[in-house]
Amino acid sequence: MSRMFDYLAIDIGAESGRAIVGTLDGGQLTLQEVHRFINGPVRLADGLHWDVLRLWSEIKAGIAAAVKSRARLNGIGLDTWGVDFALLDRNGGLLTNPFHYRDARTDGMLDEAFRHMPRADVFANTGIQFMQINTLYQLLSMSVQKSPLLDAAQSMVMIPDLFNYWLSGQIANEFTDATTTQCFDPRKRDWAWPVLEAFNIPLHLFHPVIEPGTVIGTLLPSVVEETGAGGVQIVVPACHDTGSAVVAVPAENQDFAWISSGTWSVMGTEVRQPIVNNQALAYNFTNEGGAFGTWQFSMNLTGLWLVQECRRAWRHQGEDMTYDDITQLASESRPFLAVINPDDSIFLHPGDMPERIRKYCMDSKQPTPQTKGEVVRVALESIALKYRWVLERLDELSGKHHDPIHIIGGGTKNRLLNQFTADCTRRKVIAGPVEATAIGNLLMQAIALGHLGSLSEARAVVRASFTPEIYTPNANAGWDDAYARLQKVMK
Repeated sequence: MSRMFDYLAIDIGAESGRAIVGTLDGGQLTLQEVHRFINGPVRLADGLHWDVLRLWSEIKAGIAAAVKSRARLNGIGLDTWGVDFALLDRNGGLLTNPFHYRDARTDGMLDEAFRHMPRADVFANTGIQFMQINTLYQLLSMSVQKSPLLDAAQSMVMIPDLFNYWLSGQIANEFTDATTTQCFDPRKRDWAWPVLEAFNIPLHLFHPVIEPGTVIGTLLPSVVEETGAGGVQIVVPACHDTGSAVVAVPAENQDFAWISSGTWSVMGTEVRQPIVNNQALAYNFTNEGGAFGTWQFSMNLTGLWLVQECRRAWRHQGEDMTYDDITQLASESRPFLAVINPDDSIFLHPGDMPERIRKYCMDSKQPTPQTKGEVVRVALESIALKYRWVLERLDELSGKHHDPIHIIGGGTKNRLLNQFTADCTRRKVIAGPVEATAIGNLLMQAIALGHLGSLSEARAVVRASFTPEIYTPNANAGWDDAYARLQKVMK
């Protein structure tokens, strides 16, 4: 007779968070969302921040909701986005609300970084894609500005590390999230001390790194009192949301590519050793840590952020449309009107995204999208075209032909983008599960607690529990012409 096990996944993304109870029973996993909440930046006089105290209240509300759902929790695991961090004083107190990665304090920091250490040397020590949002450049900005916070800080913890500390009382840096920082050496599996020294970043801030799938303690009595959860074990899953999401890819072979689709799109392949060479540097690829000895050789791309910001801008103007409404308008609009590079710096910060897309098209001497549908279609087609660019280079650098493409995460709900991806890349797309990050989080807990035996067994559970959507490529010569235009604007 099989036993049933309940786990709670707390999954916090850049736009929203959720608490999901997963029940593992006889090789199948069922989900129950017990709490959902919004997330986003808060602008203060000194810049954009995350409201981590409100998020902490939402986490406790999610635990309490799980208890009220009558779940008998065996474990709690938490994951979030990468790169952002909190600073703690010598008593473990939070020094300030953490900055948001889209804050402008990192503008110009890449150029500043290369005055301290050549670009090639930074990559050789970290294997990470160069993005101004990375933890390394956030810390560098504080060093350059002589922030008093660096003098007062005793510990740097990534956002999930902060919440795990508040849940369990244990301060630790989890591996998958540590690898997003560009402060970590993937080949030595330790902090990149030469880089940190070159950038004048205090070395004592960095703690030993623990592996995903580690049990770090039980729920603190103060949290038990507020939530009624009892002494539940706190499991560190793959705390970087992409790491957890890739665990939930329902793959049956080793030659698949994956896209974790949401505010950001992360596209990559699973490898056993990091790929740190001149070509990876030239293409600006990244090596982020995965679960069970895997690495995610991938690229971080601007994803549905473009559509989210368009929606926000139109809502500010008094037109409150759903994402389904917006996608429908795009599907009815003229194809291949113009292309943009989704990762151009013009699109990084919050603002009037429709106007920025139009300006990009005008500046690059292309037809300018006028209607809402045209603006969003340009964005979605361009995201798919960027996927093709990344896929071709994944094939080249790994020596494999990646087929199919697994799309996981909240972005799988955008069926138009899924079909564009199949058409543009000419590869089969398997979309789902939607809640891949939470599912991977739950399955990591099951493995850590001895209820599942391996990553392959966990992926078999995903295939048995969730039905994906399949997208086959449609022939359309317009994609090749549009791809040539993308390559032109990327130069």
